[in-house]
Order: sequence, then structure tokens, then C-alpha cells
Amino acid sequence: MSIPTEYPFDFDPTYGMTLADLKAIRPPEAPPGFDAFWQKRYTKALMVKPQPVLTKSKDAHPDWHVQDIVYTSTDNVSIGGWLLTPRKGEIKRGLVVGHGYGGRDQPEFDIPVEETAILFPCFRGMSRSAHPPISPEAPWHVLYDIDDPDHYVIGGCVEDLWVAVSALLSLYPALDGHIGYSGISFGGGIGALGIPFDIRIARGHLTVPTFGNRKLWLTLPTVGSAHSVQEYAKTHPEVFEKLRLFDAATAATRIKVPMLTAVALFDPAVAPPCQFTVANALPQSKFNEIFILDAGHFDYLDSAVQQTALRERVGRFFRGL
Repeated sequence: MSIPTEYPFDFDPTYGMTLADLKAIRPPEAPPGFDAFWQKRYTKALMVKPQPVLTKSKDAHPDWHVQDIVYTSTDNVSIGGWLLTPRKGEIKRGLVVGHGYGGRDQPEFDIPVEETAILFPCFRGMSRSAHPPISPEAPWHVLYDIDDPDHYVIGGCVEDLWVAVSALLSLYPALDGHIGYSGISFGGGIGALGIPFDIRIARGHLTVPTFGNRKLWLTLPTVGSAHSVQEYAKTHPEVFEKLRLFDAATAATRIKVPMLTAVALFDPAVAPPCQFTVANALPQSKFNEIFILDAGHFDYLDSAVQQTALRERVGRFFRGL
């Protein structure tokens, strides 16, 4: 174990918690109307015809055909991204891959899957999905319409995920029942919120997911997007009740498909107690796996070794799609 002991923060990114402490954290109860709120949004997203448009990308790779993609999401928001399809073999499964709060400027070519169509959407307001007046910068993006649950940008990003699944199925109808989701950090939180309500997603992988256990999320010092919301909440304390509808851990208790969750013992950007609340919320099942990282959002001694091991686990996990 190589949890960092030196760091440039004025707080301890382990928050003084041991692995046993972290594993003991339970998810918060759902606020009234939680399921109805998300089911209504999902129904709305299913009605959208994404009409994906594919064009040749300037990105290239020896193993993948690379295309730029644009599709229409809810509220008529245009979502841009990339589609990778294998140069060899047939397409047997689909994968939607979310991004962190830094956005995305290119697809990932080292995702350990084969015979897979991989869609990399940029969530609304970010990178290829710029949508003024939503800010592309994480500290402001996370605050956009935060006082209005029906229009809060995080809910829109979850809808972008659902419509991404629709876009993949419109291109490859035979993938029905064989689509997974993989997301890190911001994308991990979006996945935890979206997977339980979309019966078309058959497996999910979340790495250092955010938005879990909002009560803690609003109190623990951080350098991540939570810091912006914490500052906002100082003058708008009522925001907590609204954010309970967007608690990734509450949503995770509803997930019924196999999940692989990678959570960190040390993380200055997404507090480990919040990550673990998401992982702990998943039903006890032989199909659910948890992978422990020494640190997230931070370079550390065994990082390369652990990331290699996680990558191998991810490849094995998605072969079950």
C-alpha cells in the first residue's frame, strides 16, 4: 500500500479514515419523490430521436476506425463526441464512456475491450458539447441552475448519457442488451445516477465516482467541484435538500446490473467517504466487484501498477456484456 503521505493541501485527503471506516459508511435515504423524479426524466429522454451524424475524424488509430459524432439530446442540446469501431472483427457489444470534470479533447484508445463500438460523448456544456450560457469550467458548470432540480445541469448530463445509449442503438440495433457504461470521477457520478433507471445498460464501471453522500460531500474540504457548491451553500443552505435528488449513492442502491467500482483511499478532489458510499450502496452480489486504489486524482508510487491491474479487471468485466 502506498497512500501518499506528502501533499500540497491544507487538509488530509484520507480524512482520517481507514479502509474499515470507509467500508462501514451507509448510503443516505432517498428524499420523497426520488424515483418518480428520475423515471420522468428517463421517459422524456427515451422520446428523443438522437439522429446521430458521423463524420471522419482527424484522430486515427491502427486498431480503431475513428469518427466524430454529433447527436441531439433532451432540450434540443447538441452533443458532440467520438465513435470508435474495431478495424478487425464484428461489433458484438457497445460501451458509452463518460469523462471527468476536465472534459474530453480526444477518445481513449487503450480501453481494454474488443469487438466493441465505443461512444465517447461530451456531456452538455463541456468540450465538444459547448452550450452557452452553461460554463465549460467545472467550478461554474456544477452550479448551473442548481436551484432548479428540473433544470439543473447534472440532470441534463444524465439525460445525455441515456440518449447516448439511444444513439448507439440507432446505429447498431443488434447491440440491444449488450451495452455498458464506464465513467470516471464526474462521469462516474453521472453513471451512478443514470444506470439504475436505464434498463438498456447491462453493466457499469465507475472509477472514483463523485456526487455520493451529498451531506458529507458538502462538508469535506476538497479541491474538486464540491468546493464550488460548498461555497454556494454558505449563502444558500436550502440547496442541500435539492441536491438530495442528485445523490449518486442514493441512486446506486437501485442498481440491479453487475458493477465494477474502483474507489480510492486518498483523494483530494472526490472525498473517499463519498466514493465509498456509492460502492457500499450497491447490492451485495457475486456479480459486483470493488477495486481499491491507494489514491485518486493524485500521482503516487504504485499508480502505474494499480492502473494496469484495474485495466485488466475492466477488460475482463466487460467481456461479460
